[in-house]
Amino acid sequence: MKSLKFNIFEAKRTDLHPEKGKILIAEPFLQGPYFGRSIVFLTEHGKDGAVGFVLNKPSELYIDEIIDDLYSFKGELFIGGPVQSDTLHFIHTLGEVIPGSVKVTDSIYWGGDFDVVKKLINENKITSKSIKFFVGYSGWSPGQLENEIAEKSWIISTIPDETLMSYQIDNIWKETMESLGDVYKTWSNFPQNPSFN
Repeated sequence: MKSLKFNIFEAKRTDLHPEKGKILIAEPFLQGPYFGRSIVFLTEHGKDGAVGFVLNKPSELYIDEIIDDLYSFKGELFIGGPVQSDTLHFIHTLGEVIPGSVKVTDSIYWGGDFDVVKKLINENKITSKSIKFFVGYSGWSPGQLENEIAEKSWIISTIPDETLMSYQIDNIWKETMESLGDVYKTWSNFPQNPSFN
């Protein structure tokens, strides 16, 4: 029997570390309604822990269906994670137009004054291409995310800002995993439930 030089169930990416602006790609066997086959965009990472938003879990609701004084705005609402699922969060490309925004990447900002956001939406000055809404968020206490990465639950990577803001997310997990090549390309084809194979 020939011994392989690699293990199909193990992959190592040591070139990237968790930090704001990076994404976490769930390994194919990570289960659960929030994180199974998920991609999480990290908006904060430091000594106090980490915060991020799941990019590919749509809620099938629109933001104007849950905010009473928001007029027609057909930007889909995403489930950002299991923490404080009764809170609303957003990322956007509007920069300092939204006071209190936190810069995360070259063109993406997190949060800011929601009253200003509502005013601009109601004046038709914001489109769904420039803002993305989430209920709840994904949060990790200090050291927790590092432990999960060490346990190989997550792969750290990056994707273009345009992809982060896109609503075309049906295949984003598979396509992002494939783009890493090597073992990850094989992982992208693993069945969601191995018992079905």
